[in-house]
Amino acid sequence: MITALFLFKYTFNFFKMSDNRISRRRFVATSAITLSGLSVFGMKSFSQKFSLNDIIRIGLIGTGSRGAGLASLLKEIKGVELVACCDIIPENLQNGLTYAVKGAKGYADYRKLLEDKSIDAVIIATPLFLHHPMSVAALQAGKHVYLEKSLSFDIPQALDLVKKVKDSNLVFQIGYQYRYYGLYHKVKEVIDKGWLGKITHFECQYNRNSNWRNPVKDPKMERIINWRMYREYCGGPLSELCAHQIDMVNYLLGDTHPLKATGMAGINYWKDGRETYDNIRVIYEYPGGIKSACTSILSNAYNGYNIRILGDKATVEIQRDKALIFAESTENKRGTVDGVTGATIEAVTQGKPVEIPFLKPGEEDTEPTIFALNDFFDCIRNKKNPVSNVETARDASIAIHIGNAAADTEKLQVWKPEYSA
Repeated sequence: MITALFLFKYTFNFFKMSDNRISRRRFVATSAITLSGLSVFGMKSFSQKFSLNDIIRIGLIGTGSRGAGLASLLKEIKGVELVACCDIIPENLQNGLTYAVKGAKGYADYRKLLEDKSIDAVIIATPLFLHHPMSVAALQAGKHVYLEKSLSFDIPQALDLVKKVKDSNLVFQIGYQYRYYGLYHKVKEVIDKGWLGKITHFECQYNRNSNWRNPVKDPKMERIINWRMYREYCGGPLSELCAHQIDMVNYLLGDTHPLKATGMAGINYWKDGRETYDNIRVIYEYPGGIKSACTSILSNAYNGYNIRILGDKATVEIQRDKALIFAESTENKRGTVDGVTGATIEAVTQGKPVEIPFLKPGEEDTEPTIFALNDFFDCIRNKKNPVSNVETARDASIAIHIGNAAADTEKLQVWKPEYSA
C-alpha cells in the first residue's frame, strides 16, 4: 500500500523534476489522493479561545514577493509571531525567515510545516493552482487559514472549499484587503445614501506597462518562477489583477454576484511564448441590469488602478488611496446645432471633482492589508467569520472563471444556480 508519507514526498518532488513543464494536473491530482486518505494530521476542534494575551503562532507558506510583504507587516502586529516559513526557492525562504522570530523553522515542503502542532494558523501566498490543495491540507491539519486571492483555480475547487471550510469550524479568510479599507466603506455609504442616484455602470481597470515577467537564472525554473504566464497555473490578468475590482463591485452592490459575462481577450503585444492573456475586457451584468466592465492590459499603464461608478446624479472615481465625486448637471445650454433646434450646445455633464474624505481627524492612512490581518487574528481570538470569507471569495472566484470562459469561447457565460447553493 502506498503510504501517505510516500505521497507527501512524491507530490513535493514535482517541484524538483528536471522537466521544465511541471504538470499542474498531476500535482493537484496527487495532492487530492494524498488528502483523501490523510489521517496523520487529524482534525483539530475549534474549541480553543485565545485570550488577548495569547500569542498566535503563524506559519507562512510562500515567501516570494507577496509573502515577504505579508511577513514584514506581521512584525507590526502585536500578539502574533511568525515561527515558520516555507518556500521551494532557497533565496525566498531565507528572505522570509529574516522577518520571523529567532529560532523560526524553514521548510521546503509545506506538509512538514503543517505537521507542527504548535502552529495555530497559516498564511498561504503561493501560485493560484496551489491554493486549493494547500488550503485543504491546512484545514485537515487544524490550522486557521489566511489565503491570498483569488480563492481557487476553477469553479469545482471554489465550491469544494466552501463545503470544507464550513465543516472545519476554523477561520478561513481570503486576502481581499479592500473589504477592510475605510475608503471603500465610505464609498459604499455614499452609494447607500443615494448620492449617485440610480447606478447603471461600473468601469474598472487595472493596467500595467510591463511584460509581467521575472528574471530566471535556471531555465528549468521558468514555469515555476513565471507561473503567471502559463494557463495550467494561473488565470491571467483577470485573476491576478482585476480580482480585487470584481470583489469590490460585488461588495459595493451589497455582496451580490454577476448574472452573466461576455468578453474578449488576446495575446497581442507580448509575443514571448506566454499562454495567459496580455489584455482582456469582460463585461458583467448584475441584478437590475447594472453593467460592470473590467479591463486589464499589460502594454499601457495610463490611470493604472481605477474604478468609476456611474449614477444618474453623480459619478465616483476610486483611485488607489482616494475617491472623487463628480456631480451630474442637467442645466445644459441649448440652441441650434446642425439645424436642429433645442439640441445641446455645451454638454456640461460633470461638475468639478470633490474628494470624499474617509479618514477620521488625526487618523493616518494605513496599508489595507494591516486591517485585513488584524481582522484575521481577531476572528481567531473571538471565533468570528471574517468579512472576506470563503463565500464572498467564492463569488469573486466564480466571476473570474466565467469571465475567462467568456473570453476563451467568445460566448455569453451565465451564473448557474448551483454556484450559490
